[in-house]
Amino acid sequence: MKVEQNKMVGVDYKLTVDGKIADQSRPGQPLEFIFGTGMLLPKFEEAILGKEPGDKVAFTLEPKDGYGEVIAEAIVDLPKNIFMVDGKLAEDILFEGSQVPMSDAQGNRMMGTVKEVGDEHVKMDFNHPMAGKTLNFEVEVVTVRDVTPEDLQGHCSCGSCGGDHGCGDGCGDGCCDDHEGHCHCH
Repeated sequence: MKVEQNKMVGVDYKLTVDGKIADQSRPGQPLEFIFGTGMLLPKFEEAILGKEPGDKVAFTLEPKDGYGEVIAEAIVDLPKNIFMVDGKLAEDILFEGSQVPMSDAQGNRMMGTVKEVGDEHVKMDFNHPMAGKTLNFEVEVVTVRDVTPEDLQGHCSCGSCGGDHGCGDGCGDGCCDDHEGHCHCH
């Protein structure tokens, strides 16, 4: 069976960014997703379209085809006092590189990365962590099958979540967080 629209596809993958492995599937736990439903990057899906189990492909996505360019307006200085919990500064999350779930004025959830902690302000970056990066993928198609009713239940099936955790835990609907700051969509 070939990879095509509305098929359940399982892939083993390795993502390399700046010469380092940024993400990869775990042995025996392929990333599973319904092809063509917009859960993965369009150019990722395009690269595996028509492939069969056992087929391997390597490809590179420029930022425009990955997570976009870095948007300067998404890097902001926030008053340090908004990081107070019960009258104390949440120092356990206020360090460079820490990813902090936040909400905007409209209540939309978003993930921000602490860039710098100053005396009065915290510089937060709300760009996707892979924004501005060239993505190098090595992918092997492991399985291709018809979608079952269970596949449509909305559970994390990517293996990165450690089981049937509810999705939408900071990454967006249909995605799961591997608790290392990476979202895996399926």
